[in-house]
Amino acid sequence: MNDSRPSRRDFLRTGAVAGGALVVGALIPGCGREPLPPPAAPFAPNAWVRITQDGWVTVVVDRSEMGQGVATALPMLVAEELDADWSKVRFEFAPAHPTYANPLFGAAQLTGGSSSVRAAWQPLREAGAKARAMLVQAAAHEWKVTPDACRTENGYVLHEPSGQRADYGSLVTAAARLSIPATVKLKEAQAFRLIGKPTPRLDATQQVEGRTTFGIDVQLPGMLTACIARCPTLGGKLGRFDGAKAGALPGVKHVIALDSGVAVVADGYWNARQGVEALDVTWEHGPHANLSSVALADEFEQALDLEGKLARRDGDVSIIKGGTRIEARYRVPYLAHATMEPMNCTAHMSAARCEVWAPTQYQQGDPNFGGGVRRVAAQAAGLKEAEVEVRTTHLGGGFGRRLELDYVADAVTLSRKLGVPVKVVWSREDDMQHDFFRPASHHALEAVIDQGKPVAWRHRVASQSILARWIPGFLPEWLASLLTPVKNGVDPNAVEGAADMPYAIANVRVEWMPMDVPVPVGFWRSVGHSYTGFVVESFIDELAHAAQADPFEFRRALLANAPRHRKVLEVAAEKSGWGRSLEAGRRHGIAVHESFGSVVAEVAEVSVNGSEIRVHRVVCAVHCGLAVNPSTIEAQISGGVVFGLSAALHGEITFENGRVQQSNFHDYAPLRCAEAPRIEVHIVGSGDTPAGVGEPGVPPIAAAVANAVFAATGKRLRSLPLRM
Repeated sequence: MNDSRPSRRDFLRTGAVAGGALVVGALIPGCGREPLPPPAAPFAPNAWVRITQDGWVTVVVDRSEMGQGVATALPMLVAEELDADWSKVRFEFAPAHPTYANPLFGAAQLTGGSSSVRAAWQPLREAGAKARAMLVQAAAHEWKVTPDACRTENGYVLHEPSGQRADYGSLVTAAARLSIPATVKLKEAQAFRLIGKPTPRLDATQQVEGRTTFGIDVQLPGMLTACIARCPTLGGKLGRFDGAKAGALPGVKHVIALDSGVAVVADGYWNARQGVEALDVTWEHGPHANLSSVALADEFEQALDLEGKLARRDGDVSIIKGGTRIEARYRVPYLAHATMEPMNCTAHMSAARCEVWAPTQYQQGDPNFGGGVRRVAAQAAGLKEAEVEVRTTHLGGGFGRRLELDYVADAVTLSRKLGVPVKVVWSREDDMQHDFFRPASHHALEAVIDQGKPVAWRHRVASQSILARWIPGFLPEWLASLLTPVKNGVDPNAVEGAADMPYAIANVRVEWMPMDVPVPVGFWRSVGHSYTGFVVESFIDELAHAAQADPFEFRRALLANAPRHRKVLEVAAEKSGWGRSLEAGRRHGIAVHESFGSVVAEVAEVSVNGSEIRVHRVVCAVHCGLAVNPSTIEAQISGGVVFGLSAALHGEITFENGRVQQSNFHDYAPLRCAEAPRIEVHIVGSGDTPAGVGEPGVPPIAAAVANAVFAATGKRLRSLPLRM
């Protein structure tokens, strides 16, 4: 083995070290090479499998489970190649360590970009296949036969000519003495017995029974709970405070000033929250105290009249003369993440060690990406990163919000000051008003229709850059290998879904106007696609109606060079009954969009009664490569539709006097059960490498609904949320 790689000792633990277990790791190319945890530690390199003498297979899951099903999908990859007994497979979450980096994001150990299965597809299967090969070799040696004469099935090695069989547990001690094979042959898709089959989630029972530990559930001996009062205005800070009234309340132990505000620390959440309400605080509201949504909208609109950074240029839109010119402007608001579990973190710091329990999407990372929980905790604790242990819990929703690390620093700082475990818990109001919001964006579009076809398309996008906040100095060159190629200083997240719009139009120009405004922005489920999906698919619908063409057929003709888009569009149209008569008052709208490697088409069946828009049915078709777990795909696409409908029909964060005006679900409403449509998901089969599914269901739905509203009423809605 190459000397730069971890040694065989780090990959393989003998029975004496691992308690009679076979432990196999698979190293992902490009991941960190720093020393692994010492031999006594329970984990090995990225994506490893542990098999114990009782036959149980434990898979280390190196991505965060926030409801998307990775704690089942990733073990499925290992179990498939291992030929494991699925009823004896379980999982553990990985610790923070460079070896567990997501290879699609360089050195960062994070969960995002619908990348979990895509990143794990090869290395986890290899880990399972290598373990299987070692078990077969161990059995063959004992039976004095060749490994080629043996096969595996459901947790057993079998030698059919002699009738001998051995369960995996009985072979692990012998297998652990063998060398890990350098290469293995993986199964062909036609041999899969688990991958591709609808599979119940490994954590389903504990979730239903309430035994799952989310971050907010963590309890430690002697633990205190903290709530923090934060300045309500953007960019404001603490002036002065009097904590006497708060400190006198039952259960309140401490009132402490922090960089983020004033913390009230108590023996439980309610007492800490009551203490925050009792604080006498004066805030210095800062330079943005007059910020308003009206002023922001004016600024965005003015930017659209300026020259932007060039994101795409095909042909020359300026030379097109004649034809019918169509122009439109679209607006999309700021949005909160509104995860069901508010932000929280528990920290326990001792003299030379810090333990952190966090529902996080970002455990460990390159300092260019903020460094992850481990680095932030180390900085707050005054320790080295190696002295910080990160324990990832289940996440009660993430959607990109838990890539941020603000709630971690506060918990570690308080534990360091007080010398006891401290859990920081945000209220719903904290969460809503101190979020890193989905960027607002304004769009100016113009196109020319000639002889029923678009011959020119220009799209200008005004929005903030998420990457510019995440990476001060904005877009270093090394990012070009990880993200959509960086050109002309354009943040690829800001124009994704617009700059790579799939329609066959000869002359296309896409520009980005970066907005420098003080609203904190962050990654939100499907990121830039969340607004470009609405805008592009609404405007293409406008062109179809201007050309007096059927919206489905108009798209279909323009997708001749995009077979995946065309296929899902056709499937969604067929399954929804496009073109057939509907119940009185109902109309169809259609949209198709690619994001994170997957293409999703959605048809919404909608009625309008006065100002009420009602979505009755949504039919989805998804091309996401090989479907590892169809049950998860159906759930994620359906969840994406509901998430997207919440934003399309209700979602909007507004500002007045520098403050967020929304505070809870009464004025930032999610989709209610009574509003939820019937959703059908059709997976378009493919043997391609798996693509993302956690986010691609979101982008098309707002446009599908808006297009149906136009079909029903003749009114074109160009702003979100959709209002008549």
